[in-house]
Amino acid sequence: MYKKLLIMVAGMGLMLAGCQDQASKYNLDPDNPFFSEFKTPFGVPPFEQIKNSDYVPAFEAGMKIQKDEVDAIVNNSAAPTFKNTIQALDGTGEILNRVSYIFFGQSSANTNDTLQQIQLEISPKLAAHSDEINMNPKLFERVKTIYDQREKLNLTDEESYILENIYKGFVHSGALLSPEDKEKMKAINQKLSVLTVQFGQNVLAETNSVQIVVDDPADLKGLPESSVKAAAKTAEEAGLKGKWVFTAQKPSWIPFLQYDENRALRKKVYDGWLMRGRQDNEHNNEKILAQIVSLRAQKAQLLGYPTHADLVLENRMAKNSKNVMELLDKVWKPALAAAKTDRDIMQAMIRDERGKFKLAPSDWWYYAEKMRKAKYDLDESQLRPYFKLENVRKGEFDVAHKLYGITFSEIKDIPKPHPEAVAFEVKDADGSHLGVLYQDYYPRAGKRQGAWCGTYRDHHVVHGKEIHPVVTIVCNFTRPGGGKPALLSLDEVSTLFHEFGHALDDLFAKNTLQTTFRPRDFVELPSQFMEHFAVEPEVLKTYAFHYKTGEPIPDELIEKMQKSSVFNQGFASTEYLAACYLDMAYHMLKTTEPVNVPEFEKATLERIGLIPEIEPRYHSTYFTHITGGYDAGYYGYEWSAVLDNDAFEAFKETSLFDQKTARSFRKNILEKNGFADPMAMWMAFRGRKPDITPLMRNRGFIH
Repeated sequence: MYKKLLIMVAGMGLMLAGCQDQASKYNLDPDNPFFSEFKTPFGVPPFEQIKNSDYVPAFEAGMKIQKDEVDAIVNNSAAPTFKNTIQALDGTGEILNRVSYIFFGQSSANTNDTLQQIQLEISPKLAAHSDEINMNPKLFERVKTIYDQREKLNLTDEESYILENIYKGFVHSGALLSPEDKEKMKAINQKLSVLTVQFGQNVLAETNSVQIVVDDPADLKGLPESSVKAAAKTAEEAGLKGKWVFTAQKPSWIPFLQYDENRALRKKVYDGWLMRGRQDNEHNNEKILAQIVSLRAQKAQLLGYPTHADLVLENRMAKNSKNVMELLDKVWKPALAAAKTDRDIMQAMIRDERGKFKLAPSDWWYYAEKMRKAKYDLDESQLRPYFKLENVRKGEFDVAHKLYGITFSEIKDIPKPHPEAVAFEVKDADGSHLGVLYQDYYPRAGKRQGAWCGTYRDHHVVHGKEIHPVVTIVCNFTRPGGGKPALLSLDEVSTLFHEFGHALDDLFAKNTLQTTFRPRDFVELPSQFMEHFAVEPEVLKTYAFHYKTGEPIPDELIEKMQKSSVFNQGFASTEYLAACYLDMAYHMLKTTEPVNVPEFEKATLERIGLIPEIEPRYHSTYFTHITGGYDAGYYGYEWSAVLDNDAFEAFKETSLFDQKTARSFRKNILEKNGFADPMAMWMAFRGRKPDITPLMRNRGFIH
């Protein structure tokens, strides 16, 4: 989701008081939905009314209006105060923000050729607009005056936190640079704005281009019926009726690697995922990523930081790369040891089967499933029938109700970001409106990979009136097919609970200002915290019902799940941490010379000792996290994992739905995230510093 420092988060349901004056002054098109009040239920965006041709005029008008609003602040003859400068700045850019949130939300989940072209056209303009504000010397002078006086201003905790981060944001954007260096910074930002868009669009194109066609039923041996039917449906949609098509979408390729008995074909499917964006491909990302990394290094050095990591980590919980690397190293050693143990077991299984080959990365899923079956008598395909999507959704809603008293009611007659999306009104325990939640579950050509939670409107207060959030969860889950409903894998169940945790974070926000700052290494705490509830026996009993019989998941199956909870954790942690090391390696570079991406990646993975049987979760050429906001930040999931395991421990110390603990988590974490210091929030909730012990124990690395 697009968020720049001074392109402020603004409400989209209500137009500000001066809207009619703006319409007249700027000659705004009355037929463009972005220029008038959204007369929809709860003020959600009127998605069906918005045409592709509406975006660029709205972006351009929004930038023009915000520029004039900022000029009014700069030219105010009154002495700078928090109200006439920081709060005034916070209120600028209402139209720009509404179009930005909708456009970038749609270009992530429902893109097309036109939207992609608009994104390439508008991104450098937005970068230039942001630079013009962030490098405005008179505006910075006013901000600095207030910042220097902050101890005497009797500010609220929220105001102090936002002021500090706005000031640092100006500095990091180049406000203290010489005029010559400001121009260099602007040129870098222009280039980066285009390159990062190109990188993401290339990954989407590469993902959509992967189609492994199977025409011999014998090559489907071992696959679950649901995977076979889904592949047949994909083939039919591609004009290949009577065949089966497997893609680079996880619901397609992961089950294939887990169960298909054709080893050569497993490798072909795996390589479809693995080789995206490489040099020989149509959409090559190697040179693009090298340029991005180089430009980031140049930008950091212009600002006086030795590396890009030093620049971006300054405002996060980790503070510096040394602390990041210490955490990664602490988990890496036991994770790698566990992975090697599992590798040796799998290699022994291959020998027992009289296989004449060495375990390869494309074999890992297949033999891991055999290990799971042998060790725990558990086949993941046994679980899917109990994870009907609608039931899993009800399960997460029930957890939220038991923890916080909130309720979810489906809304049928409301504009939706896509026809497949479903919408819910969320109400607090007292029946008051909290917000609107969309959920959009299935893969399609216009949707980028992975899963995420975003907002079409954030919580804030305007003229004393509370503006409630509009939140969206976007996934790429297994579709219904072959007469069966959507039956999720255990990983998909965890993903839905994960994104739901982000949604609760947005729905519970109690900020008054529109500007928020959520450090990357704290932002995953609410989401990963919710994953713990998904597999608790008490919770499973509320939603895991067989889709045919309606019978609850058997106790013996739950027991097997519990016993196998640390299964394959060596692999899961190692493949993830390898990607973290790769991200940090790129952004700890002191050279500004573009690297050779394949060689740099290979050297990095060799240096950490990654075994050849495991590939990193993301290779450089499709690692969209590090071009989409998680640069020197992918480690944040692990940093947050320390927090979420420790936070869940607080409930285990009392009871799963202990109301006192739940109220504290909501008040101190969820309601304040983005406008309070993360460590202060944590200390208020837990009463002590984070402890890594629960994480290491839950992964089976200590006992």
